Amino acid sequence: MTDQFEPNEEDFSIINSIAESDMDRPVLMLNLNRYFESVGFPDGKLYKSYMDVLSKLLESLGGKILWQMPSYGQPLGGEKLHEIIAIWYPSHEAFLSLRKMPLSEENFKLRAMCVEHAVLHRCPGDLFLDKLPLA
Repeated sequence: MTDQFEPNEEDFSIINSIAESDMDRPVLMLNLNRYFESVGFPDGKLYKSYMDVLSKLLESLGGKILWQMPSYGQPLGGEKLHEIIAIWYPSHEAFLSLRKMPLSEENFKLRAMCVEHAVLHRCPGDLFLDKLPLA
């Protein structure tokens, strides 16, 4: 079993290739999160600190949380989640820069304290771009 926070090398290779090319484009990361019970999702102080730092970090990259909502269960499958967050990045390069920004260390420290399990899905960030609230 691999560490959930360790990058999937195959997918990150693709992301790196796109970021280094002339074909870089916006990307939407769909975050499926389960939090530790001690975090007190959605009203706990630790959770709110994590979301505050994450929002500031994303803003510094030109990205933003488009929407986030609690998950009330899973009628099919068996993965218990607390929240689904759609995060838009202006490019794959911006997504990769997430680890290099001034707030990165604090963000990843809080994530480790809050997130028990996470799955990230890379989706097109330029589909329906004219309909997204990015302004």
